[in-house]
Parts: sequence; C-alpha cells; structure tokens
Amino acid sequence: MRRSLHVREETAMRDTAHDHRKLGRELGLFDTDPLIGSGLPYWLPDGAAVRHALEEYIREAERKAGYRHVYSPVLGKRELYEISGHWSHYSDDMFPPMDLGAEQVVLRPSLCPHHAVIYRSRSHSYRELPLRMAELGGMYRSELSGVLGGLTRVRAIQLNDAHIFCTLDQVADEAAAALEMIRRAYEALGITPARYRLSLPGPGGKYVAAPGMWERSAALLTDVLDRSGLPYEAAEGEAAFYGPKIDVQVADGAGRESTLSTVQIDFHQPERFDLHYIGADGAKHRPVMVHRSVIGSVERAVAHLIERHGGAFPAWLAPTQLALLPVSEAQVPDAEAVARRCAELGLRAEVAGPERGTLGARVREARLVPYQAVIGAKEAADGHLAVRLRDGRRLAPRPADGFLAAVGALVAAHRTDLWDEEARQ
Repeated sequence: MRRSLHVREETAMRDTAHDHRKLGRELGLFDTDPLIGSGLPYWLPDGAAVRHALEEYIREAERKAGYRHVYSPVLGKRELYEISGHWSHYSDDMFPPMDLGAEQVVLRPSLCPHHAVIYRSRSHSYRELPLRMAELGGMYRSELSGVLGGLTRVRAIQLNDAHIFCTLDQVADEAAAALEMIRRAYEALGITPARYRLSLPGPGGKYVAAPGMWERSAALLTDVLDRSGLPYEAAEGEAAFYGPKIDVQVADGAGRESTLSTVQIDFHQPERFDLHYIGADGAKHRPVMVHRSVIGSVERAVAHLIERHGGAFPAWLAPTQLALLPVSEAQVPDAEAVARRCAELGLRAEVAGPERGTLGARVREARLVPYQAVIGAKEAADGHLAVRLRDGRRLAPRPADGFLAAVGALVAAHRTDLWDEEARQ
C-alpha cells in the first residue's frame, strides 16, 4: 500500500498536483540515485505495478486491433542508422558509438529502423497488408543534464511503438484507426487531450530533402484530421526529420504542454531500406510506413497520470486496488484469506492490520486506494465486507465473492468509475 503523505490531503494535492517528481517519490512509485545516473529513474514496486498495468492494457488493445508484437535489440550497428537517416539528422541526440572489434554499435534512438529490417527479412504479398508491427521497447536519448527531470525527460525510454506497413490506399484508414485507439486509451486513462497538432517542417531544421514526399504526407494527415472532425492546429518546425506527424498534446496543471501520442506517415524509410511487397500484378511495390504510438513513452505517460490523478489512479491502474482492514487481530486471518482470493482473481490487495495503527489511521493511510474493505467480527462471521469507496461512498456489507467479482469486472473493462450501483444489484 502506498505510504501516507504525512500531511493533510488537501495541502498535499494542491502542492504536488503539478509536480509528478515530488508526488511520485512520496507515494513510493519511482526514484533516482546519483550512482545509477541522471535521467535514469528506477521503478519501485508500486510504480512497477502501475507501469505493468499500463503496458498490459496497451498490448491487449494492440492485439485486438490486429497488431503482431515483436522484440528487437536496443543496440544496432552505426550503419543501420546511417541508412535510416538518424545518423545524419539526429546524431546529436544519440549516445556515442561503441567499438566492437571492427564494428561500431550504438544505443538506438528509435525503434523504426529495427522494424523496417524485420519487415524486410521476409517477402510480403499485398494480401498481407496492412501489416501491423508493435513493440514496447527500450530506446536511448543523449539528453543534456540541464533538461532532465523526473519521468518526463529521461535518457532511457520504454516506448510504446508500432509501425504499419501498408499500401497507399490503406494509409488514411490506418492513421484514422490509430487516432481512434488513442481516443479509447485516453478515455480508459481518464485523461483529456489539450489539442491536436499537425506538425510540419520549419525553416532551418534537419529534414529529409524531398519536397514531394512532404507534401504528400502532409496532405494525407490533413485529410485524416479533417475526416475525423477533430480540431487541430498546424505548427511549423515540429515534424520528425523524415515526415510530418499528428501530435496529441496533453497539459499539466500549470498548463505546460507535452506530446504524448503520435501518428506519422513515412515514405522515406521504406525507400531507404528498399522495402517492397508483391502486388496483385506480380510486380514489386513500395509500402508506406505509418508510425503510431498510443501512449508514447511509458515514463512520460505515467508522469502525466500522476499529475492528472494526484495518485488516485483509476482502479485498473492503482498499485493497490483493495485495502483490507481487519478491525482486530482476530480478523487478520479472514483478511488474509480475502487477499489470497484477490491474488487468484488478478486483483492487487493488501492487508493493513492493527499493527499499523487505529482503524481511522489506516483508513486515512489508504485514502488513495480505490476500495477499502473493513472486516469486523460480524463481517468475518458472515463472510462479508463493509466497503468504503475512495470517493467517500459506503456500500452496505456484502458477500466478499460477489464484491470481488464486481470489482474484477470493472477493472477488466478499464472503467474509470469506481462503482455502478444499479449494475451491481
């Protein structure tokens, strides 16, 4: 269970709502250490639970949407990034090469070159397209020390990334479907986009010199946004070096914006890696590559969730979903039995016994936990739980199995509401 903030809840929420670094440490979600290094946070058990739940949600959503998952190494030969264009356009943000005999390898700054190589490793027919490839993979950015902070600017990134290899006729539908995945994810996470941005090249940037490619990509993304009915703003100078993109912007409590999700159309890398598929005419054709990230980096997503919810995460994300509070030592075995049942059901429960203080103190300590179940002598005898919801509601004592089944259904559906009384009668 997350430890108490040791201050009044109202003051804590007001002081930390805009700073995930303070709140994340106080709640025992993540921390840093100079011996590990700047920009390299480590995840504590409660933070790891949030991260795991988020990653599993994304993997499940991608599987349902027809994505196939892959794993690729975090290292690659320098030549790989010379082909992709990262070395000439992005090397300032990459870590220096490491010499391995006659070869040089680098920590990857992006997953897309690896996915292009994976696509190229097999021949493909037009019947296989769109081919949707996804990975939750590590990548590394050589960020300067002065810009590092908490989880939002780090040097080791776990990226929710995917690449769709498709025909030109399929691009618009795939990009629109990616935007819909992002919308559904934000609904489950309880977050709201600040705005949608069409990110275009600007003067003086390091961009691939292919005017026709840029015009075609920008026209396709503009059409996707127009058809979706989403309001958006065009912004010069925000594009990736290889193509324009749709950025989904979120804002913290102080109004500072950051990019959480992206959809990009790329004609550049399929050409650089000589990707092709066999069309209905038996000839080779060049696929289009759609880059798509639903939550971007796991680190930045969790940072935004901490600030958005103040540590009171939706139940499916909460590190501890159910706090079991036996009134006395006599009810501790009953609480432990319920906790074991929760583990069998895939729910995260913790017993907070009398050794942690009075019942009132334990209730206050567990105030960010979605569900609190008090077990007194009567509840233990009847096999019931007296449930308090995080929002202050109290439920009439009810059988433990029925309550756990109802919570399990809400969690499995990735609901943001804690209880639907009419549906639970």
